[in-house]
Amino acid sequence: MMLKIFYIKNQKGFSLIEMMVVVVILGLIVLGLVTFFTGGTKSWVAGQSQLEAQREARQAMDQMVREIRKGKNIIFGSDTTIRVAIPEFRTDSGTIAAYNVTYDWSGNAWDPINRIVSSGTNILINNVNNLHFTYPDTSKVHIVLEIDVDRDSYSDITLNSNINLRNFGL
Repeated sequence: MMLKIFYIKNQKGFSLIEMMVVVVILGLIVLGLVTFFTGGTKSWVAGQSQLEAQREARQAMDQMVREIRKGKNIIFGSDTTIRVAIPEFRTDSGTIAAYNVTYDWSGNAWDPINRIVSSGTNILINNVNNLHFTYPDTSKVHIVLEIDVDRDSYSDITLNSNINLRNFGL
């Protein structure tokens, strides 16, 4: 029996130039995918920062509203400072003595709002672009709070609140 071996003519494979073209094409595809995913990641991080700043702004505004609403009277300050005298009040655990609380902002963009009581000064919130107190009358306060998350001089979050002093005149 005779064994025949067949040879395929032109069995060359890929040339170096063809391989380089494939590597360049794959590199461009990978570069496009990396750019796409990097952009998505940056957007997600920016969204998370915005959500966190909005949550902190709401908590700061809620704390100011709660304490100002308890106030017996307002010791008028500038349009960026308010001082409220909070009368003695009762809780489940007992009586808490009267105290004064002051909310103060320097007026400079991105400076914090400070909460000042007899026990010390605490930073209420950072990156404040504007804080404005107006007093329609002696028993009402209007607050405008603007926060700038990315420090681009444009306020990203704006909160407004109108407050009536519950203990006014007591």
